[in-house]
Amino acid sequence: MTDGGDTSGSDTSGSHTSGSHTSGSETVLVTGANGEIGHALIEELSRRGSTAIVAVDLQPLEPRLAALCAETHTRSILDPDLLSELTRRPFSAVYHLAALLSTSGEKNPALAHEVNVNGTERLLRMAHEIGRRERRSVRFLFPSTIAVYGLASLEAKASAGRVREDEHTQPTTIYGINKLYCERLGEYYAEHYMRLAEPPEERWVDFRGLRYPGLISAFTAPTGGTSDYAPEMIHAAAAGQPYRCFVRPDTRIPFMAMPDAIRALLELADAPAARLRRRVYNIGAFAPSAAEIGARVAAQFPASSIRYEPHEARQSIVDSWPEDVDDSAAGVDWDWAPKFGFAEAFDDYLAPNIARRYASSR
Repeated sequence: MTDGGDTSGSDTSGSHTSGSHTSGSETVLVTGANGEIGHALIEELSRRGSTAIVAVDLQPLEPRLAALCAETHTRSILDPDLLSELTRRPFSAVYHLAALLSTSGEKNPALAHEVNVNGTERLLRMAHEIGRRERRSVRFLFPSTIAVYGLASLEAKASAGRVREDEHTQPTTIYGINKLYCERLGEYYAEHYMRLAEPPEERWVDFRGLRYPGLISAFTAPTGGTSDYAPEMIHAAAAGQPYRCFVRPDTRIPFMAMPDAIRALLELADAPAARLRRRVYNIGAFAPSAAEIGARVAAQFPASSIRYEPHEARQSIVDSWPEDVDDSAAGVDWDWAPKFGFAEAFDDYLAPNIARRYASSR
């Protein structure tokens, strides 16, 4: 899944402070800032005008994006010196996007655990320390994923239909296992952290999680998630390249256009705590088969060439994810509803913008 920047490498270098975006009424931290979600989130936060953004990623942000931030740190979220520095900031919210994605995680499970679990726990502890010092709750926004689900067979997947948050949470990938554990860890920090201390700690972390479907962006390239066959199809077609799809034509999981993904994250962040009956919510938009995606791509790019050549291991992972999710709890608690259906996402958002992207590079 496309959950943010890949933090799997080593620390590359330092920090940068901009003098032009430091007067915001709130200061927020964005980890994994160079990922697909990070790019779009920083742009949307900057439009608010009153938010000072501190961005962290292993790779330097492009100058245009860095200019929207008060500070940028080209460092690892596992760097203790960085965490010490960040703990001194008065963050009101943490958007923790950094993760090692599903395909990469299967190749290096130990590193996935280190980044996805230990990195998250350290940031939760940081948020707690900031909240305790500032005497106010720190919102902790955590993009989770449909990889937390695990259906035992295609028959079970078909019969499950739209899966609710508390059903079929038996993930089969280290990424899904990591994300499910971190959901529980966030709930622990929000509800029970240090309750046996003398005196017991107050709750300073307001943890809020979204289980994203596959995400498709018109403005950033896919980065190795197991659901990336959908964006890879359309990017290849727009670039005039043939594409070998690594799943069967009948493969079906839920997807979402990136603008809806960012809007959902910010709407959840802004929702009054009193309305939220859960810590983690499903969100969905449309759930086409791979063949239906391919047909839509072919309609927009008639010269496209798509062949289906399933990769056994990657296919088995996607087969364990639900055909669709039930996001009614998000609709009730904070009025969630997608703006982009399948047709609108491809015809109005993806195809024209991706076509312009590749036309300008030729």
